[in-house]
Formats: sequence, structure tokens, C-alpha cells
Amino acid sequence: MAPPSRYLAAVLLTDMVGYSALAQRDEPAALGHAQRLEQLVRATLPAHGGRAVKSLGDGLLVEFPSALEAVACAVAIQKAAAGARGGRPAAAELRIGIHLGDVVRRGDDIVGDAVNIAARVQPLSDPGGICVTQQVYDQVRGKIDVPFAPIGSPKLKNIATPIPLYRVGLPSARPAESGSAATVPRVAILPLVNISGAPKDEFFADGITEELIQTLSRIAGLRVIARTSIMRYKRSEKAPPEIARELGATAVVEGGIQRAGRRVRITARLLDPTTSEALWSEAYDREVEDVFELQSEISRRVAASLEVQILRTEQRALERSFTEDVRAHDLYLRGRHQLNQRTEESLRRALASFRGSLRQDPRFGRAYAGIADAYSTLAWLEFQRPHQAFPRARMAAQKAISLDPGLAEAHASLGFVRFLFDRAWEGAEEEFRTAIRLDPSYPTAHQFYSDLLKATGRLEEAEAEVRRALELDPLSLAINTALGHVLYLSRRYDDAIAQYRRVLELEPEFVQAHLWFGRPYLEKGMFSQAISEVRTAVRLSGGSTMSLAVLGHAFASAGRRNEARQILRRLALRSRLHYVPSYWIGLVYVGLDDRDRAFEWLARAEKERSAWLAWVNVEPRFDRLRGDPRFARLVRRLDLP
Repeated sequence: MAPPSRYLAAVLLTDMVGYSALAQRDEPAALGHAQRLEQLVRATLPAHGGRAVKSLGDGLLVEFPSALEAVACAVAIQKAAAGARGGRPAAAELRIGIHLGDVVRRGDDIVGDAVNIAARVQPLSDPGGICVTQQVYDQVRGKIDVPFAPIGSPKLKNIATPIPLYRVGLPSARPAESGSAATVPRVAILPLVNISGAPKDEFFADGITEELIQTLSRIAGLRVIARTSIMRYKRSEKAPPEIARELGATAVVEGGIQRAGRRVRITARLLDPTTSEALWSEAYDREVEDVFELQSEISRRVAASLEVQILRTEQRALERSFTEDVRAHDLYLRGRHQLNQRTEESLRRALASFRGSLRQDPRFGRAYAGIADAYSTLAWLEFQRPHQAFPRARMAAQKAISLDPGLAEAHASLGFVRFLFDRAWEGAEEEFRTAIRLDPSYPTAHQFYSDLLKATGRLEEAEAEVRRALELDPLSLAINTALGHVLYLSRRYDDAIAQYRRVLELEPEFVQAHLWFGRPYLEKGMFSQAISEVRTAVRLSGGSTMSLAVLGHAFASAGRRNEARQILRRLALRSRLHYVPSYWIGLVYVGLDDRDRAFEWLARAEKERSAWLAWVNVEPRFDRLRGDPRFARLVRRLDLP
């Protein structure tokens, strides 16, 4: 046998999306999909000088003499796969990763860092997409007619030095997700000013802003900054160019709205933030009933001014109205305004508004989606017992989908219930992927999907998904905190601490960031820092059950057992009048290393269908329990992947 040889090569790795989940449901179908995709890849290689090294079951390892040929071949593969896929399920999509580096050939096989890095990069590509490293990008830029979008330098498992990565833009592979940040306009629609000044019209101005964001997001050739980031500039004194720099926007829409009786006046203008030049400016005076048509008209003007083509399917989506009833629409906007406040009282007011909307128009699917979101949030924030709230959320989401199958937010809401309450992992993933396909610019769908990927141990994919959410909603406190969570679950504690610091720079009094800040500190043995952060969360939350329990766990982990037991007594007293989830009592006992009590309370949490148990299999705080047979039984009962 010839001795191993070392040389420079471009390494390409493919992987079939959703293979494991499909194999569990229908193994012959999964094998059939994998074989067809492998045949397609092998048929594409000769024209680009590629050598198939070996089959990986649901993927293929390929080497090329040049990075340019590797990228050209990857583009050809994805175009061919998209054409062959047609109406087949999303599980037949491929992810492709490419790296350029040294390999060692052993017989027909190759090994080395280049292979390892390509394997880490491949999960970060979009389904139907391509992800490449800086080394590949340096070799091909300006030599191939495809756009590249930088996605930062995410930590790659077992790779010491961070590597900048890029996604390749493919016309046939979800342009809104994989398009180039340099060529796809990134639009910020600033909060419309309530010109009338009447407080009762504030919700209307905020609601129309949100509706404009959602309408414009239906155009795949645009990236639209999400509502959460935009609303941080409500009443801001910052000039549009400064806001654009902070959001990474290449265009800004600003304007105002005035409502008088049944008339509404909207002024809007599109600015180039680099020059402050108005690309267009218009004032619209309409009847309130025409506000739906007006949103579509403004969206078309924005697209035209930015020279973005609107596809026929998108044109139909822009022209549709979700309800013709103005009163139903008003109540829906009011409900969304209340839902976004996230207090128990505001969530119950939101439910009343959405129900009022449905009394006006019983076929208004978005109002049902609002009800689903309100009940899910009540359960998630533990204002209601899971058994009470989640089934109602499920029914509302299913009703919304039956009325409007193309409603992305309803599919995301249903996925949330199937994930955290039903524990139907495959069904939840399918709903999240459907939501993303229907509206790739909906950050909540990417965030929820990341939560599921974390729970199933697919942490690299989870990080990639939450970073996509951040691209769409860069100032969202919840999504920035979610990135900290995935870094923490990946045992990258220093990175998690740095991320939580960034959240608190955005909002120093954000309770969740202080609350979760304690976790990486505890794992590093930095007990005083952990306790300090969680104490701040207790103060800011007014002594919420969750924050008290996390403080009790921190005290116990630091050896301050008496203070931990004082918190247990305090929670026991609270449980006489209010719902105190068993999960949080169990967490304190985990810190005390009282395993019998910990498993007793975790079993109660299981019966309560606690949403927080979804991450028990990847949560570092439970590491001390993993060797106990009772933990394995708990995981089996939860049917965790």
C-alpha cells in the first residue's frame, strides 16, 4: 500500500436534512431519498473534477482540486436538487459545507483538519443551501457569479480558532434566507408617529407599523428588520442614519399616521441612510377600510424604489387582506399591542381583544393565532398551569391554520405547543420549518426552531438558527438572550457570559438576562457573581417564583444551604395561594444535591407537563444527576431524542 500523502484540497460534505426523523417514521422512504440525492450528487461531480471519497449514509464526502470547482459544483448540485425535488417533502433537501485545507490520503479515503472543519461548517448552511469558510471565499470571490453573505465566526466544535463563514446565495434556495447581505436590501420601517397625539390611537400607529413590517416581509428580495428591534426606537431622538448603522439597514422608511373618525392619513418616505436622500415621499388620505390596500401600496413603492422584483406569488400575497372588517382589525391590533407587553394582566386583556375581533369576524385566522400566542405565553411564563393553557393554544392555532393554511405565525404557534407540551418532536419541527418556508423573515419561527434544536442536542444547528433570527431582529432582548442560552448549553461559558453582557448593554434592567447570567457563572464556580446577578433578577421581577428558585439553586450550589432552604420555605408558603411549578422546587433540591427530593419534584413536574423539562437532557445543572438510573428513566418517559 502506498504511504499516506498530504496535499491541499477543497473538501465538500453533503447531508440530507431531516434524515433521522424521516427514518424513524418511514425508513424505506428515508433510504430512497438518500439514494436519489447521492446519485444526483455523483452525476454532477465529473463536470467539476470532483472525486466522491465515500458515502456517509445520508451524505457524501467529496474532494476537489480547487475551491472554485467545489463551489461551482455545489451550486449545480443545489439547483439540480431543487429541480428534482418539486413537491417532495423538505426532508429531501441537502445541506452543503465546503472548506479548503490540507488533507491526508490513506488509500481511497482522506482525513485531516480540512475534513473535520467541512463537517462542522455543513450544519450551518440553510436547508437547500451552501456554507463556505473564509479560505474558500478568498479563492472564489470575483470568479463566480453568486453572492456571498457573511455570517460571522461561530464557534465550531473541537476547532480552536474561529473561522469566518459565508452563505452562498442561490436563486432557487430560499432567497430570503440565503441571499447576500451585500445585494439584498435590508429595510428598517421605523415606528409610525401618532400625529393625532391621542393615547387611544397609539396602538393603531404601532399596529400599522407591525402590519407594514409583515407585509413587506412577504417580498423575498428584501430583508426587513423585525418589530422588536424597530420598536426600541419609538420616541427615539436618533436620526435615521444612526439607526440604520445600528441595525445594519440599507434603507429606512419613516412616517406618521393620523386618524380622525373614519379617515386615516399616512405619510411615508423612503430614505437612503448614507445620504439622507428621500428615494420617495408620499401622503395618503384614505378611508379606514382602505388601510389594507394602503399597506400593500406602500410595500410595492418600497420594492420599486429599491429595484426589487416582486414575484407573482408575492403580488397575490400583498393584495390579500386577512379581514374586511375594520372593527375586527382594530381589535386585533389592540390585542397584539397588549400581547407584546408580556404581563399577566396584559395577556388576559389581549385574549379579550382577540375574542372581540372574532365576534366581529369569526373567520379572521390571525385573531385565532393571537389567541394561541397569548395562551402559550401564559403557560410559558407560568401564569397558568400548562394543562390549562397549552391545549387552548393548540386549538386556536389549529383553527387559524384551518382558516388560513399560509399563516406562518399560526404554524409557529402550533409548533411551540407540539414541542413544549405535546413533546411531539417531529411534528413540532415540521411546523417550525413550514412557518420558516412561508415567511423566512419571521424571527420568532427561527427562535422557536432553535429552542427545539437545543432540546434535541443539535447545538450547532441551534446556534445557526438563532443567529438567523438575530439577523432579522438584531436588538431583540429575547433572541439575544436565546443566543446566550445555546452558548451556555454548549458549555461555552465564557462566550455565554460575554453574550449576556451584550444583552444588558442593550437593556440593563432586562430580568431574563440577569436571571440566566447566573448559570454560566455557577458552572465556572464564580458563585458570588452568580448570586449577585440572580438577586438583581429577583429585585427587578418583584420576587417571581422562577427568580426565587434560581436564587435558591445558586445559594445551594455555593454551599449556602440554610439560605436555600429559606427560599424553599418561602415557595411552599406561596404555593398555598398561587401556582408554584414543581420544576423550580426540584431545581433547588438539585443544588442541595438531595437527589431523592429532586427526583420526587421532577416527577411532579413531568405530570404537570412542565415546558422546562424539554432541555433536561442538555442542561448542565442536571449533570450531577445523570449517573442515577432515575435520570435515565425520566428521559425515557419524556421521550427525549
